[in-house]
Formats: sequence, structure tokens, C-alpha cells
Amino acid sequence: MRMEREDWSVGFLVAQEASALVDLLCKQNSGVLDRIFAIVDPNRMDQLRSLTNNRDLVSATVDYFRTSDHNICRRFLSTVYQYCENIPFYLETTVLSVAEHTTGTNFNHTSDNDNSSPSRNVKRPRLDYLQSYTDALKSMVLQKHETVTQTVVKDIHLDDTWVYLRQKNPLRVKDRTIQPQASLDNHEGEESEHKVSVESLLKTTGRVVVLLGQAGSGKTLLVHCLGRSWAQGSFLSVHLLFLLEFRQLNLISRDLSLKDLLFLFYPACEDEESEAVFEFILSNPEKVCFIFDGYDEFRAKLTNPKKLESSIDPNKPLPMTDLLSGLCNRKILPDCTMLITCRPRDVTDMFASPGFITCELQGFDRLGVKEYAEQYFHEKGDELKKKAVNLLMDNRHLLSMSHVPGLCHICCVCVDHLFSSGTHADLQLPTSLTQIYMQILLAFLRRISGGGVSGTPLLQRYRTKIVEMSQLALKGLEESTIVFKDTEVPPELKEFGIKSGILSRVKLTFEDGSSGYGFTFMHLTMQEFLAALHLMTSQNITESQLKKKLNLKTRWTTKTDPKSVFTDSLHLYVCGLAAEACTSSLVQLQVAEGAMALVQKRQAVVCNVLLGLAGSTSQTGPKIVELCRCAHETQDAKLARAIGSRPQFELRNIRLNAVDMDSLAFVTAAADQNVCLDFGGCSLELDCLEILPSFKNVGHLIFRSRKYDDRFAEALCGILSKLQALWRLEFISGGLTDVGAAKLARALEDCPHITHLNVSDNSLKDEGIRVIAETLSRLPNISSVLMGRNVISTDGVLTLIERMAVCPSVQEVHIEGNKEISLSFSQSSDTMCENTDLNNTEGTKNLRFKQCNITVSHVASLCNKLKGFSFITLLDLSYNLLSNKGLKKILDLLPELGTIQEINVSENGVDMDGVVMLASALCNQKNLRRVDASGNEKKKLVLWFDTIRRQTSRQLTPSENGIHVHKKLSLTHCDIQPAYMAKLCRQLVKCKNLLDIEFSHLKLSNESIEKLMSILPEMSSLHLLNLSHVDLSTNGALLLVRSLADCQRVTAVELRHQAEAFIKFVPEKAEAAICKLTEYKLSKANVEKLSRILENCPHLSELVLSHNLLRDEGVKCFVDYLPKLKISSSVSLSGNRMTQVGALDLVNSMNTCEKVVAVEVSLGVEDQSLIHFVQEHVNGKTLRLRECSFEGIHLKKLVEILNRCPRLLTLELFSNSLQSQGLYFLLDSLAELSTIHTVKIEEPWLTGNAVINLIAKCLNLQPHIREIRVSRGSINIITQDNSSPSSISIAHPENVLPALQSISFDGCDIEGQHLTPLTLPIQKCLALQDLKFSQLKVDRKVTEFFSTVIPSLLNLRNLTLDLKGAAEEDVEALAEALPNTPEFESLSLSQLVLGDRGAAIFGRALQSVPNLKSFNLSQCSGWTTARGCDLVRGLVQCVSLAEIRLDSVVLDEEGITILAQGFSRLASLRRLSLNNIRVVTSETFVNGTGILCLLASFKGFRQMEEIELESWRMGDGGAYELVKYIPSWTKLLKLSLSDNSMTDQAGEKLLTALSHCRALQKLQLSKNQLGQASAAKLSQVLPLLPELSELNLSENQFDPQGCKAICEGLMSMKALKILHLTSIGSSDLVGVASSLKYCPSIEDVSLSWNGCGDSLAFTLAEILPLCTNLKRLDLEANKITTAGATAISKCLPSCPSIEVIRLWRNPIAKDAENLQDPRLNFSSV
Repeated sequence: MRMEREDWSVGFLVAQEASALVDLLCKQNSGVLDRIFAIVDPNRMDQLRSLTNNRDLVSATVDYFRTSDHNICRRFLSTVYQYCENIPFYLETTVLSVAEHTTGTNFNHTSDNDNSSPSRNVKRPRLDYLQSYTDALKSMVLQKHETVTQTVVKDIHLDDTWVYLRQKNPLRVKDRTIQPQASLDNHEGEESEHKVSVESLLKTTGRVVVLLGQAGSGKTLLVHCLGRSWAQGSFLSVHLLFLLEFRQLNLISRDLSLKDLLFLFYPACEDEESEAVFEFILSNPEKVCFIFDGYDEFRAKLTNPKKLESSIDPNKPLPMTDLLSGLCNRKILPDCTMLITCRPRDVTDMFASPGFITCELQGFDRLGVKEYAEQYFHEKGDELKKKAVNLLMDNRHLLSMSHVPGLCHICCVCVDHLFSSGTHADLQLPTSLTQIYMQILLAFLRRISGGGVSGTPLLQRYRTKIVEMSQLALKGLEESTIVFKDTEVPPELKEFGIKSGILSRVKLTFEDGSSGYGFTFMHLTMQEFLAALHLMTSQNITESQLKKKLNLKTRWTTKTDPKSVFTDSLHLYVCGLAAEACTSSLVQLQVAEGAMALVQKRQAVVCNVLLGLAGSTSQTGPKIVELCRCAHETQDAKLARAIGSRPQFELRNIRLNAVDMDSLAFVTAAADQNVCLDFGGCSLELDCLEILPSFKNVGHLIFRSRKYDDRFAEALCGILSKLQALWRLEFISGGLTDVGAAKLARALEDCPHITHLNVSDNSLKDEGIRVIAETLSRLPNISSVLMGRNVISTDGVLTLIERMAVCPSVQEVHIEGNKEISLSFSQSSDTMCENTDLNNTEGTKNLRFKQCNITVSHVASLCNKLKGFSFITLLDLSYNLLSNKGLKKILDLLPELGTIQEINVSENGVDMDGVVMLASALCNQKNLRRVDASGNEKKKLVLWFDTIRRQTSRQLTPSENGIHVHKKLSLTHCDIQPAYMAKLCRQLVKCKNLLDIEFSHLKLSNESIEKLMSILPEMSSLHLLNLSHVDLSTNGALLLVRSLADCQRVTAVELRHQAEAFIKFVPEKAEAAICKLTEYKLSKANVEKLSRILENCPHLSELVLSHNLLRDEGVKCFVDYLPKLKISSSVSLSGNRMTQVGALDLVNSMNTCEKVVAVEVSLGVEDQSLIHFVQEHVNGKTLRLRECSFEGIHLKKLVEILNRCPRLLTLELFSNSLQSQGLYFLLDSLAELSTIHTVKIEEPWLTGNAVINLIAKCLNLQPHIREIRVSRGSINIITQDNSSPSSISIAHPENVLPALQSISFDGCDIEGQHLTPLTLPIQKCLALQDLKFSQLKVDRKVTEFFSTVIPSLLNLRNLTLDLKGAAEEDVEALAEALPNTPEFESLSLSQLVLGDRGAAIFGRALQSVPNLKSFNLSQCSGWTTARGCDLVRGLVQCVSLAEIRLDSVVLDEEGITILAQGFSRLASLRRLSLNNIRVVTSETFVNGTGILCLLASFKGFRQMEEIELESWRMGDGGAYELVKYIPSWTKLLKLSLSDNSMTDQAGEKLLTALSHCRALQKLQLSKNQLGQASAAKLSQVLPLLPELSELNLSENQFDPQGCKAICEGLMSMKALKILHLTSIGSSDLVGVASSLKYCPSIEDVSLSWNGCGDSLAFTLAEILPLCTNLKRLDLEANKITTAGATAISKCLPSCPSIEVIRLWRNPIAKDAENLQDPRLNFSSV
């Protein structure tokens, strides 16, 4: 759009640039300032000279001109332009636009009369030489211009041809306080564009100007027009202008100096003349201008200036790249003017030298296209002109391509050809650039044919020449050749090319100075098109070569990129030739047979390559645009759909022209989904926006750049209503003002589908924001509006609130100063207006007005506007300026505001007086239920209201208005002085409701605590006083403990130094109270003071004094006071660093305090000390000592204390470092004590020989021992009650028979040689009934021991021998030693290797024990099948058997048959375990007959309680047989059928049968093939099994529906303790996790190997605190991430029962800060 300079306001320009003008003038010499002061009115000048500071003087002078007459202001600007040095380029072009209209002004900075420059003193060359050379130079420039413009249709006016001057944007002032966002959002350094004329580019000298433009934009034409303008007398400051073409420089291979270069291409002259001219150039570089055209055609890349010398001698021969780089980077003639033209992608090669300016040439707008077309068809007749112009303007594809001047010419030629070669009715218009060039080629060929009609197609007729021409074109591109020498083109081809117009002849100058002619294609784009023809038709081109030409071009470049080939469009033409419309043309250029197949194969190759690129997700915005261009050229709908299927097109910092937009429209229209177009920093002509309506599927549109201003918004508004799919619009980080916002708001009213609007980070003010807000009520589907990072005042905020109050659908208004303005809306507005249900979130409204400078003067207006909102969930007024007065006014106006849940007035200058005022309001205002105040750096202050009570219109009953309604005052992070403590408490005494007070994170003096304690008894409604993290002194803490005595309502005082601390109250007198005082440093005096306080607490139940550094002295002091204290439950003295002396003082409390029933002391790492008092169910006393490391003196003291213990005692000694000598002494001493009932000892050395000797000694010393249990490092001795007359201590214990009834050894590393000392003591134990040895290695001595001992044990009932390594003769001896007494009932021989003889002997031996009730032969082996039968025969003779365990034994079919027959006689059998029986079978058994036979023998079982048949693989047939008998087993407790290949059909029948077993406790069904049907049946059966405590369904295939059924069943499992669901074929176990809350007894859960994600973890985090008995949770091999694990970790403090959570094989960062709880297990190591 054209900006008329005449309309400029000169004064406005001075005001706008005042700061820059002042900066400039301050740097000038006094002569320049005097010229400017001379223009000022003398009277005013006298006033200005009173300013002594130079900058103040200059600033006042500029201000004078700002308000002066326009003519005076123009003179001022003219003087600035004419005399000032080093004017910034942007300012200079701006000033020039006004100054050049001042009449009579000479703008030649370097006139001969000006002596201000040092260069003026240089001796000038003779003017006649210089003048004659200048004339010749101008003549050559004019001649070149005439050659270039021969075919130009339209005249060029440099003052009316515009380029965009690029410059970097500084960070805006209003943005500097805002946290930077992404690089595309903060816009610091983003390029902005300023429109200037081409003429102005050379008005300022001493610059390096790079003129950018795509192919065909007219760069070459314009630089020649600049040359003509100079030659005709313009640009007076430029004396010499040299215009050089890079295509000519390609012909030079030798080193040249600057002088050589200039006089090689420009007028030849004598040496004296050339010396004079060059001397002028060196002496006056500022008067010399160099124009280098077509850098993209240069074969090499400019040398990096860092590799050049700092100053280069102009006379020194250099490589061409060094010479040109030296000129461009100011190392040669630093003050000369440079103008270089190139394509945008090559601009980085200039290395941003000093004074580097970038301008980009723009194409035609719509009007420009029309004017050019009219000019082109001017001589074709009015009718043809009208039709052609209308066709060009109405066809979107042709019009979009015509925005580039060169392409506009091509399109005109194409339309001209089409009209002249066929009827207008059947005109087939090209739809791509390639098709246009195909028509251009036909038009050129038609010139040769003379326009006549022939039966042979033109392509076919001139096939040979076209092939040769296309081959030449490709050769030139591959060799970076654009100018072909005369010898490189065959004569016939020259003639064909010149005659057709495809080739042009050009004059060349060679490096030796000679001249000649060469040939170029009529335009580089035609050379690219013909090269593409060769690629698609030549049989010499392989597919690999073709694919290499299909690399996408990027428009982003860096300095390190290699010099690109000057072709930009070859790949586009290759893609265009792959279109179906070009197939017939390509076939005509083929000679060989199968032409159609070859062409179609090439076309398929191109399409496949493009499809591969379309599938890549790594393409950047520029390459995406290029890919769209390629798809548009192919016109392939499938390819377009593949590209358009991406959800977002992110386009950044590139220039988009109409062709690009047309291509984007093509691919998005082919997509079947809405897409997002994100334009960030892209340069867009306004005409390009007219193409947007053709984007059929654009739902989300983003514009982000300062380039997008009101003009852009106005153009956008014109097409918004045409975007039918648009639902989200973002106009962000732009230049939108109130003017543009008004237009945008009006346009949005015609866009009813808009749901999201974002106009953040613009230049909107109150009016613009108001206009948009008013529009929102007319947008029925709006859900979100963002307007942050604009400029809004407090009045603007109030206006916005008023507008939103009348919008019923608004849900949230968030205003945070100028940083954020966000509005959220609901889609169901008809249901919200009068909805005040708290559970309905749709009706709630959150209003946040932060940092809005709201003061007390605004409160009334604010509250008045808030009345329009029906229900306010949150009113956030934080970070404003309310103070106490503003807060009070809000409280006074609260009744008028309707329903509000929460008001946040943090950071408003409210002090402690304001808090006292709120405390009064809390007590007096019924609806105010909570006040949270904080005095730290955040200054938090939040008010919470009881909205339900406020809504109730009827009169509240006394019970509703009474004490059961909770209120709370929270005051944290401040220092409450005594005076304010008294004021607060006096106000709170008035509260009639239940009241919680939180004084946390404070510093309270003893005086403040005294004030609190003096008023505390008067607070009759106080429920909780929270003093957590308060810096209390020890005396202050004791003052708080005194509340136990002063206030009978106190039920708990828990004080932890600078941590959690609180006092709890009950409404009436407390029946029991708890006192916890921990982590203080209590001296002996403190303990005495505390004890005296506690003496007055008759209802104390629990006292905790842990971690108070009492040490031995403090503990002793407390124990002395203990008898005076009335404590009913326990005392904890853990963590007080006591020694053995203190421990013994605690032990002695059992004697000094009659109520003490148990003492626990651990001096190890856990440092635990507990005293328990009399409980109803406890008869004796217990002493537990762990890690006390007692020495001899301590042991003697311990025995003395125990000797005085009046009641039966349990003594437990764990890891006390007692060696054998000390332990023997203790046992000797204890043997004399009749009060010892149980002794438990744990020491790591109690194994092998040591433990045997100790047991033997115990049996000899104490005949009253009834039971001994020995495991690794542990002994448990239980004695009879020695208090009876028959059990008194005897002087001669050797005459008393031992009372031992049971002895067991388990894993004690005992060998045969150790057993000798035990032989005689055991033989004397005639009452022994149970004998057990586990993990005992058998040798001869072991055999001798059992052979000697067992026969003497006549009352032995149970014998368990878990033996290892027994030889055959040892087994025989053991078998012969088995008791054959009628009392013998149970024999367990697991893991024995019996052998045949052993099996036979045991088989016979079993026949002699008819009363045997339990037999365990699990894991035994070593016999042949025949001897196994003997063993089974003997076993089934024991008809009294109630339990049989034969796990993993080996039998043959006969043995199974014998076992089955025997089962029919065992009517009393209750427990049967046949897991994993290994059978040497025949085919019959494999087929199931043997299994069925064995299962059929279960028919006679009537009292079955446990049955285990794991790993039978019985299948459905076996399950059907078993199901026949299960209903009769009504006492069944355990059923294990894992690994039995059961399917759903059998599973359903089995579960139906189990419904009769109401006592079932354990059910194992893992490793089967159960599925959804079984799960459904299980959900019906589980409620019928109320005692079920263990359920294992692992390794089945339950789908999500099956898991849902399991969840339903779990909801009734009150007794369930173990649940294993490992690998059950579903990753959706959220429901299972939720069901755990219905299982209060659950202890062990496995959900491993299911691939569950974080949703499971988040659910578990909610459920685990409810599972109060859970100990183990297995989540191995799922897909839980760090986020899920963190959620679980955060809930663990509320789960004290959990011991371990396995998280192996999950994608979790194990070192995360939140995952350090030791209960989280991430590794098996």
C-alpha cells in the first residue's frame, strides 16, 4: 500500500524521533550546531543559551522545532541531513523523506566547498581525466540499461518502487519487567520491516546494502535502473558508479587487484588517465559506489573476513573471493558504498559487515498484477486484453504466481499463448508453475513454426533440439554455469535457441581483456525447467541421480553453510513434471519404445520420494513449505493428504509469498482433519491473507510477530468470517492497538464458531480490551480469551469486571497487572445463572485481580460491580493496595456480595491490627469460617466463608448455629508481641463455634505464651491450638505443658521443638490425656519442673519424652518421680543418650513402681526406651534389653534387680554382645530365680557347638524347662510355672526328672560331632513329645545320636527330621530307630534321599505305627518305582492318617493305583498335598486315565480341610472330576490348583462348586487359562466366602472386563490379606487398586508384570493410606514413571504399616529427590 509523503506531519516526525535526534546532535561538532541554532528565533535562542549542559541545550532546541512552523521544521531536518556526520541509516532515510522536498537544498555531503572532511585536503586529480572517464562510464551504464530493458513492459519509477528495510527490534520498555519466554515469544532481536523506496538506497553513502529478492523479483532490472538514474544526474554524492555482474566474475580465474578489476570491465584509458582516476577513487572512497549483481550466480563463496588482513592494499592482486570480501567487509575502501543483490538464502555470506543493511524486494500486489497485465496486453486489442486480464485476476493459482514480477510476465506469455493457440471455450488453464513453463516452451516453439497448425505436436517435432537444449541446461546447473561460451553451444542449437527465444546472446569480457559473446537462457528459471525435463526423460539418468535432485531447500541459512548452487527451483520442476497432466508431454519427448512406462516409472519415483519426506516428523517450517510447493506442483491428492495430516504447521522467520500460501492451502484442503497454522515472525504481504479462505480445514490460526499491526489486523478481519472451520485465533506478540482491536472485535461477531481467542502481548489499552470484552457476550461458543501483556489501568480492570458480570457463561476472570488477562467461559450458560450448588463446578466463578493497584477508594465500585456475579468461588485481590481500611470496607460490604467461598487479600499492606480486626470478624460474622494469615515475604491473607449457611434463607436452628460449626484462625510466619497476643485472645474468647487456632512458624516469647496461657481456660470453644514450627524456649514449652493441669478440657499436648506441635481440647472434661515433649534439651532442673507439673495431671495416659538429651542423670531423676505420677499407659524415653547405668535405672522401675509391667531398652542405633504400665490382660512383667553391651558389673546389677521382681517375668535379651562366660553367669543366676517364666536370647555366635553346650547346660541347671526352640543365633526357653508347691526349687536338681516336652533346632549349623554333649540330657527327658531337627547334615555321629536317643523317648509323638546327605546305611539306621509306641503320631522326613533299601525299610516300618496321623515325605527321592510301591503300600496301611504330604515324589502308574486304592480307606484324611508329583507313566496315564483314577479316589473324603494339587496339568477333564466332590467338603480351608491348564469352562464349574465351601481361607488358581467368564463367576462366588484371606489368580488371561468383575468381588473381602494378580493380561488395574479400600485386612498385594502406567500409581497413592495393614506391594515390570513413583512416595508418610514397595523394571529415575524413602525398592541388589 502506498504511503504519500505529502501527508506526513513534519512536527510529528520530529517528536517521534526526538530521542534519536538528540543523541545524533550531541555527537556533532560546534559548527554543525551553530548552523542549527541560526534557524532558531533569536529571542528563543537567548533563552536556550542559559542552559549550561550541552545535552539539555540540544534537547530544548529539538523540542523547539517540534512545535515550530512546518517550513522551519523542514529547514531544520534539511540542515541535519546536509551537515551531520554518521547519521543512523534508519533515521537518515526517514529524515531524507522530508528533507528532500525542501526547495533549493543541495544534499551532496562531499561538495568541493566542504572542508569538514579530512579527505578534502587530498590533492585532486586533473578534472579533465576524471570528467572524461565519468562520461564514458555513464555512457556504458546507460547502454547496459538499454540492453536489459528492451523487453520490459512497464516503466520503472525508483521513487515508487519499494523495498523492506530489515532491522532488529529492541526489547520493548513495557516488556523489560516480564520474564522472557521462548525465543519466538519475547521478540527481542526479531526482525521488523520498514518500507523505503529503492531510490533511497543510494541516497546515503558509505553503506553496505544487500538487496534481496527471489528469482524473477526484478533485482537486475532495478540495479540497472539505479545506474541509469545516476548517469542521468541523480545521486550527486556518488561521482563514480561501477555495476558488475557476478556471472561475468565467474570467468576470471587469476588474481586481480581492485584497479585491474575496474579497468578490465569499464572504459579503457591511458595509464596516466587510469592513474588519475584510481587516485581519485583511493582519495575519495565515499564518492564511489559499487553494485554487484547476482551473488547467487557466483560459483564461489566470499572469504571469511577473519581470514583476511585487517587492511588490504588496493593495488595488491588477490583471488576474486578475497577481493570481493575485502570490499564488502570494509577492508578495502572502507568508506565506499556497496550494493549487492542476491537471493535471501545467501545473505549470510556477507558476514554482517559494519554498516551492513538488508533490504528485501517485494513483488506485485493485486493492483500491480493487474496494471502489468493490462500493459502487457495493451497492443493485443481491447477484447483480448479484457479477457486475459480477467482470467489472470480470477484464477487463484495464476494470480498467486503473478505476485512475482518475473512470473507475472511468464503467466502473461502463457495466457497469450493459450488464447492464440485454441478456442476460448475449451481453454485448459495450467494449475502449477511447471505446467505454465510447459506452455511457455510451447509458445517459444510456436514462434519457430510461425504459428501455423500442423498435425505433429510441437514437442515431438522439435524433440531433438529440446533434448539437446535440456541436456545443456542440466550441464550448466551441475557445473554452476549460467553463461555459456560461444564454443560450448553447437551452431544449430544457437540458431534454434535464439530464434525461439529460449537463449539470449550476451557480450562477455574475459580475464585477458578481450571481448566476445556468450549465451544464456532467457531466464535462470527456464534453464531449471529444461534441466528438469532432461532428468525426467533421459534414459542416461538413473533413479539414484534423480532422487539426489529432490532435496528440499531451506530458507534458514547460517554462515557455516556451504555455498549453494544458484538454482532454487529445479526440484519444483521435477515434481511438477511428475504430475499426471505432464505425462503426455514427457512421452512426446521420448524416442525409445515403452516411453509411457519409462515416464510413469520416473513420475512414481518422484512421488515416492516425496511421500517419504511427508512421513518425516523432523522437517522444519521452511522445508515443510517447500514440501507443500512440491505437492502443489505434482497436484497429487494422496501426497497432499499425507502432508496435510500433520496437526500443526509451524512457520518461523521466513518470507511467505502468495505461491507458498497457495501451496499450503492445497495440502491443508486435502487433509481430513483440522490443522493449525502458526505464523511466527514470517513476512506476509497483506494480499497473501486473501488466500486464507481457501484453507478449508484450518481450525487454529496463530500470528505472532511485531510485524503484524493494525493494518495487518484490518486485512485479516476482511477474511475471518470466511474461515468456516476456524475455532481458535491467536494474534499475539504483535503490534495490535485499540484501533485494530475494535476492527477485530467487529469481525469476530461474524465468527460464531470461535472458542479460543488470544490477543496477548500487543499494545492494547483500556479501550481495546473493553471493546473485545463487550464482544464476548455475542460469541456463543467462546471458552477462553487471553489478553495479557498489554496495558490496562485500574479503571480498565473495573470496566472489564463490569462487562464480565453481565456475561452469564463466564467461569474465571484472571487479571494480573499487565502480565496476564485470561477469561474462561462455560459452554452450558443456561444452567448456571442461579445455580449455587457447591458440588456443581459449572456454576462457580473464580475472579482474580492481582497487581491491579486497587485501593480503598476502589472498593465500593468493585463490590458494586461484583454484585452482578451469581456465585463467586474465589475472589483474589492479592498484591494490591487495600491496607486495613480497604479490608474493613470489604468486610462491611460482604452481605451485599451474595455468595463467596474465598477471598484472597494477600500482599495488601494489612498489619497486625488488621489481623485483630479479622479475629473479631471471625467470631462475629457467622459466614466467615476461616482466616489464614502469614507474615513472611508472601504476606498471605485469605478468608474462607461458609457458603451453604449464607445461602440458607430460613432461620438457623440452635444446633445449626452452635458449636459444631468449625472456625479457624491461622497466623504464621510472624512475631506476635505480648500486647497483640492479648488482643487476639480477647477477641477469640467471644467465639461460640468450635475453634481451631494455628500459630505456626512463629517466634513466641515467654511473655506472649504467658498471655496465651492466662486466657486459654476462658476459650470454651477452642478445639485445637497448633503451635508447629514455633521457636519456643524450654521454659515456654513447659508453660504449655501446664495446660494439662490448668485446663481440664486438654486431651493432648504434643510439642516437638521447632516442628509439629499442638494442644487438643474436648468440649467437656477429658477422661485421658497425652503429653509428648520431644527434641528439647531438658536439664535435671527441667525434668524436676516438668515432673511437678505432671503430678497435678490425674488423667495422664501416655507420656513421651524422647530425644531430649536427658542422659543418665535426667533418666534417674525422672524414674525417682515416676511413682508419684498417675500415668495409665506408657512412658517413652527414647533417644536420650543414656548408658548402661541409665538402662538399669529404667529396669529398676519395675520394682520401684508397682504399676510398671514392662520395660524395653535398646541402646543401639534405634535408641529406644519404653515403660509400660498395668493393663487388664497382662499377668506378668516383661523386660526387653537390646544392644545394651552389658559387662560383668552390669549383669550383677541386673540379676539383683530381677531377684526383687515380685511377679512372673519374661526376659528378652537381643544382641547384647554377651559372650559365653557372661551368658553362663546370667543363666546360672537365673536358675535360682523362681520368677523367670520365659527367656529369649539372641546372639550371633549361638550356633553349632556353642548352642549345643548352652542347651545342655540349661537342661542340667533347670529341670523345669518345658520348651526349647533354637534357630540361627536365637534361643527361646519356656519354663513351667514354678509357683506351685510341686515345682519349688529343689536342692538336688539331679534327682528331678526334666519337664522338657518340646525341643527344636532349625538352621543352627549343627554337625554330628556337636551332638554328643546333648545325648545324655535328652535321654533323661522322658516327657519329651516333640523332637525337630532341620537342615542337619547327616553323618555317622548323627545316626548314632538318633539311634541312641529316640528309643528312650517313650512319650515321643512328633518327629521332624529335615536331613541332608544321608548315606543308605544311615537311612536304614534311622528307619530302624523309629518309635513304635502307640503315642507316636507324626513323622516328617522331607528332602531325604532314601534309596531302595530305605524305601523298603520305611514301608515296613510304617506298618508298625498304626496310629500315625501325619506323614510328610515331600521332596524325598532316590528309590526305584518298584520300591516306591512298597513305600506307598506301607503308607496306606496307616488308616488313621489325617495328613499326607508327598510333594515332588516319584511314582509309577502302579504306585498311583496303590495310592488311589488306599485313599478310599482313609476316611479321616483332612490335609492332602500332592504338588508336582513326578510320575513315570504309560500313555494311558498321559491321556488322563491315571489322573482321573486318582481324583476319583477322593470320593470318600468327607472331612477335607486342605488339598494341594499344583502342576498336575489335569486340564478341564480333571477339573470336572474334582468338581464332583468339592461341594461335600464344607470344612475346606485351602485349595491349591495352580498350573493345571484349566480353561474358562472348567473354571466356572470349579468356582460354582466352591460356593459350598463357606470356610475357605486360601485359594490358589495361578498359571491356568482362566478368562473373563471365570472372573464373572468369581465376582458372584467371592461374597459367599467371608473367611477367604488369600487369593492368587496370577498368570491367567483376564481382559479389562474380567478385571472389572474381579473388582466387584473384592468389595466384599473383609478378611482378605494376600492378593496376587501378577501378569493377568490387562494393564487397566485402576479399578482393582480402588477396590483395595474395601479390604481392611489386606497385607500383601502383587500387581506386577501387567504393563500398568501412572494412572495405577496415582490411584494407589490415594488408596494406600486407607490400607492400614498393608505390608508389601509388588509393582515390578510395569510402566510407572518417575511421576507415578513420586505420587506413591508422597503418600508413604501416611502408611506406617508398609514395609516394602517393589518397583523393579519400571522407567523410573531412581535418584530423584522425592524417591528416597527406603521402603521403595528399585533393584534386586
